Amino acid sequence: MLSRIVTVAALAVGGVFLSKQMKKMRASGSLSSVEESIEVNVPISTAYNQWTQFEEFPRFMDSVHEVRQLDAEHLHWRASVAGKEKEWDAEITEQTPDKRIAWRSISGVKNAGAVSFHKISDSATRVMLQMDYDPQTFGEKVGDALGAVKMQAKGNLNRFKELIEGRGVETGAWRGTVGQH
Repeated sequence: MLSRIVTVAALAVGGVFLSKQMKKMRASGSLSSVEESIEVNVPISTAYNQWTQFEEFPRFMDSVHEVRQLDAEHLHWRASVAGKEKEWDAEITEQTPDKRIAWRSISGVKNAGAVSFHKISDSATRVMLQMDYDPQTFGEKVGDALGAVKMQAKGNLNRFKELIEGRGVETGAWRGTVGQH
C-alpha cells in the first residue's frame, strides 16, 4: 500500500514538473536551446577536421541515420526526432578552420547552432556545441521538457570523443572557409 502511495506521489510530482516546463516553453514562444562541451585528447586541427566530415556523423550521433553533403555549404539530414524519422536541409553559415562551424536549417526540422573548438594544449581541445531548435509535436515538446535533447547532445559528444581519441587521426578534412570572418 505504501509503495503504491509513493508511486502515485512520484507520478504527480513528475506531472507537475512536466506541466510547468511545458508552460514555460509556451510562454517564452522562443526556440529551445542546448549547450554542451567536452574535452578531447587530440590537437585542435584533428578535432576540427573530423567534425568537417559531416557524412561520418551517424558514427557518433545515435539518432542521425544519414548526412549527405550536397556542396560546400549545404547538407541533407535524415534522423529520428522524438522517435519519428524526419529529413531536412541545412546551410553552413560560417566555417573557420580550427575555430567554428555554424549552421541553420533551411527546410524541415527548424534548428540552428554552432560548434567551436578551443585549444587547451597541443594535444587537447574543448569542443563546445550550442544548438537552438523548435520542438513541434507533443512528443518533441515532452522530450524537450524532460531534457532529452540535452542528454542526446551530451551522448553524441561522448561518442565523438571515443571516435576521435580511438583513431587518433581524423577520417578526412575540409579546410575551406564559409561566411564572414
